[in-house]
Amino acid sequence: MTVRVRPNPRPLSAIVLAAGEGTRMRSSTPKPLHRLCGRPMILHVLDALAELPVDRVVIVVGHNANEVVKTIQAEAPGDLTIEFVEQLEPRGTGDAVAVGLTGFPDSFGSDLDEGDLVVLPGDTPLVRPATLAHLVREHRLLDAAATVLTAKLEDPFGYSRVLRSKDGRVSRILDDADCSPEELDVDEVASQIYCFRHSVLAPALRRLSPDNPLGEYFLTDTIEVLHGAGYTVTTVVSGDPMEAAGVNDRSQLAAAEAELRSRVNDRWMRRGVTMWDPEATYIDVTVLLDPDVTLLPGVVLEGSTRIGEGSVIGPNCHLTDCDVGEGVHITHSVGERAVIEDHVVVGAFSVLEPGTRLARGERLGAFFGASPPAGG
Repeated sequence: MTVRVRPNPRPLSAIVLAAGEGTRMRSSTPKPLHRLCGRPMILHVLDALAELPVDRVVIVVGHNANEVVKTIQAEAPGDLTIEFVEQLEPRGTGDAVAVGLTGFPDSFGSDLDEGDLVVLPGDTPLVRPATLAHLVREHRLLDAAATVLTAKLEDPFGYSRVLRSKDGRVSRILDDADCSPEELDVDEVASQIYCFRHSVLAPALRRLSPDNPLGEYFLTDTIEVLHGAGYTVTTVVSGDPMEAAGVNDRSQLAAAEAELRSRVNDRWMRRGVTMWDPEATYIDVTVLLDPDVTLLPGVVLEGSTRIGEGSVIGPNCHLTDCDVGEGVHITHSVGERAVIEDHVVVGAFSVLEPGTRLARGERLGAFFGASPPAGG
């Protein structure tokens, strides 16, 4: 179901930052294309944006741009209008957003200037559509120039702090390495997810300076620029800090995978799927399950796999791109691009090679310690 913000004549657009090399991943795969639950990381971000009434999404690419563009074009939600622009030199997030603004055609004119712009990295795959909708809603209700998604942490070490002036207004975002001892006590930390009033963003970006050890333009510095110009800057505190977490290395990738897998499993269980041990059950976001499916420990379901009603899969099964009918029982087996019709029994240690087709009621391999499903 599409998550809609309150009706508003102002258009909404988005910039997704996907130009980074991701050196900490230590991989030849571009960071935005690392997979979580079977889908490239940046596609999870685009899936969330697709639930909002976004007129246009500009994706800023850089490292391995052709590969990133090709993957997104093949797999992105079909109802998004996407434009790609390339950041030729890695000059920071502020420069990346400035490059992203060039992806909006002049024909948008004043309508675009009066609209709002969501800016978020392509490495935040856990952000929910409802959270982005809430960010936009609060931004508009408060008529803010910029709104930042934040979180409150008991241990904010390593995160950028949200600092406020004496009147309580957001004044700047500061990296913890640059904070004073008093500022380090602030428990509200900034994500890299923003909503800007489109008309004020470009002027704020032009006032950024690369006067820092990295010689880069930081998007966070726009907050201080806008505050200094008298604009309203506000925050929306996320109830789940994991939503705003970026993925910069393999450890964070694993943590994001675990969180997303937990969400996927919970959603299927609420729809009538039984899992004996959800923590030992791995389901891609692209898999389809009918009600009354039972998944035993050690089940891995990947790709376009579909499992029909009443089927029992596991323990220790690995199925990729398989079409499984109703009332099927598969145990201790692997399969790829196989078709398994209703009431088939696949016993232990079976290998279903690509192209395998098992007819209704067929039995394959050894089947130990259980009765075949009703109708088998």
